[in-house]
Amino acid sequence: MKRVHVVAAVIYDTDVGNNKILISRRPDHLHQGGLWEFPGGKVEADEKPQQALARELEEELDIRVTHSEPFMQVSHDYTDRQVLLDIWQVSAFQGEAKGMEGQECRWVALTDLLVAGSEYAFPAANQAILNKLALENS
Repeated sequence: MKRVHVVAAVIYDTDVGNNKILISRRPDHLHQGGLWEFPGGKVEADEKPQQALARELEEELDIRVTHSEPFMQVSHDYTDRQVLLDIWQVSAFQGEAKGMEGQECRWVALTDLLVAGSEYAFPAANQAILNKLALENS
């Protein structure tokens, strides 16, 4: 199986002091459909990850990233595919985030994402991101 290179963003709501993060729900017909995720998408062959991040967030959320920094990378093997997640922290952007592809989006307090039994279920590959966010914010 070929590993799919994907960018994803931990997007902070700077209006409320970085304690809310934007998440979106994967459409039911997609891989891991119905689960929540950090927005992003596939890196094209001719793109650098930061370029892919800017393109994907503009296409998916109608925002223009003005400041982003690498956060971590996660390799994860599902039974049907392998992914390399290139995670970025987005601390500044222009525009008002909205689901341009019909996906539900929510600003959620970080503590609500990290609580055991949270109503926000994420794909297994995202657990490492949640764990790192928990460590950095404990």
